[in-house]
Amino acid sequence: MSLWGTTKKNDDEQENEGLNGQDDEMPSSRSQQSRSREPNERDRLLPSNPRPPHRDGYLDPDDPAVTPYNLWTVRALRFLTVMFLTINFIWWVLLLVSIFISPPGLHTRGSGFFDFSYTTLTAGILLTSLLFFSNPSLAMRVCQAILAGLLLIDIILIVSVGRIRNEEGPPGIASVVWATIMATWCVFCDRVVAWGKREEEERLTGRPETRRTLKEWLAVMIGTIIMGIYIVIPILMTCTLILRSRDATLEMDGERYGVDGNKYQVHLACLGDAKKDSEGNRFPTILLESGEDPLEYDFEHWAYGAYQNGTIDRYCYWDRPGYAWSDNAPSPHSAGMSADNLAEALAIAGEEGPWILVSAGYGSIVSRIFSARHFRDVTGIMLVDPLHEDLLHRIASPWRGFVIWGWGIISPLGVERIIGSIFSGITREDRVYGKRAYQNGKYIKAQLQENLVADSLTKSEVMSSRTIQAVDTPLVVVSSGIKVRTDKEWEAKQEDLTKVTGKLISWDVVNKAPHKVWSTLEGREVMEKRLGQLVKASKKAGVKVAEAGDVEGVVGQPKRE
Repeated sequence: MSLWGTTKKNDDEQENEGLNGQDDEMPSSRSQQSRSREPNERDRLLPSNPRPPHRDGYLDPDDPAVTPYNLWTVRALRFLTVMFLTINFIWWVLLLVSIFISPPGLHTRGSGFFDFSYTTLTAGILLTSLLFFSNPSLAMRVCQAILAGLLLIDIILIVSVGRIRNEEGPPGIASVVWATIMATWCVFCDRVVAWGKREEEERLTGRPETRRTLKEWLAVMIGTIIMGIYIVIPILMTCTLILRSRDATLEMDGERYGVDGNKYQVHLACLGDAKKDSEGNRFPTILLESGEDPLEYDFEHWAYGAYQNGTIDRYCYWDRPGYAWSDNAPSPHSAGMSADNLAEALAIAGEEGPWILVSAGYGSIVSRIFSARHFRDVTGIMLVDPLHEDLLHRIASPWRGFVIWGWGIISPLGVERIIGSIFSGITREDRVYGKRAYQNGKYIKAQLQENLVADSLTKSEVMSSRTIQAVDTPLVVVSSGIKVRTDKEWEAKQEDLTKVTGKLISWDVVNKAPHKVWSTLEGREVMEKRLGQLVKASKKAGVKVAEAGDVEGVVGQPKRE
């Protein structure tokens, strides 16, 4: 008796139905018997005009009726696999949407690219299994088992490292667990189909088929190659998770504070002691805002130099959501939201003004919004080669957004990070906030968020802030000489930014400085000189800014350094 509860025909039945194959009435008699008996699970899949059986009563091995699909168990497994693929597709769509607009409950503090990648890999595994469902092979099962093992390692890494666990959150953990279960499911299905195929061959042809047709060999080869490629993906993702685990041990100055209802955390640090004058008034604290890169990379180094030189007494800096040690915010996320995050983090940390805002590039947009919303606490603004609101379209182009999204999708593979860490000596500092921070999925997500709303929500926020900006706030603008000479529109907009307030101290154009003005010695010296003037002006509250030091430059007329 077979495992499916069917019995083979005994010798007498074979003699009656098979050995009398020369009887002319045999086909008609078999047809009548087929019509008279109750149908079973195999009847609907048999062809309407099957090949006549051999004289021994068995079918030819190449007969279409010899298929594992004859078994209801195999058909049920295939149906469940299709159902799992449908569920996976729905989850895949939700994760794709959450990258651009975060539905409730689907926001992760990390980039969101890891869970999307795991779900995409799961879809590939299920599709491959369905394409070669009726051609099981040992090679496919081994590949699927290896995939399940690698994904299990990923689960252990994600769950055991607290920082990664918090960043990936429930959606990320659910995605990798689901991928592991589906890989294991495919191993089970392939094994059952192989058994069912052998069972049906033995029942219908008299023996298990040990040969494969050329078509079957091609199917096995193609399926194995595809699964081999799939194995490379979790290997790379596992290596990336190991690097992330290593990066999570990097110590940071300051603390992380939960903002926006504790949905995510941002990093804030301060250096120096708060001082007061004889009347108890607090001296200003410098509040730094980075441009397009994490602030710790080089901008904070310049501020630390000014602190050591005694130009400033204290400064604070933070990482916008997605940068360095800060979590990613839900999408969409605008510059105004970042300004509110900064204000909330400062309040939670117990930090008080007055503030002198020093910002660069895109960060100047955030600082200007912060200044307008907290103008009573801001006693000075310093803009370093700032981005004008009319030029936000440059970072909001659809093509740029598509490229950023593409880099984000492949970022979990971490090919460049892995190669750099093995062969180029790239350190944790480089990956978290340094020269390789752009490879980080969180950073890529932050850039994508800025791209999506730059020319809409962010532009509206900064234009509104300009109308409520306090006109008596001292202002310094330091521009890149290279940018000004090579981009006339940039030069015109730099001049317009000198009118953000009505109290311009100086507009300096550092001739040989690039967009990162502080990367040159001349740029650092000019920036520190102007910052010192703002500090003196703030300390002499009630004295005109013009008396605060050696003030150079006239509104609309840059001082060339």
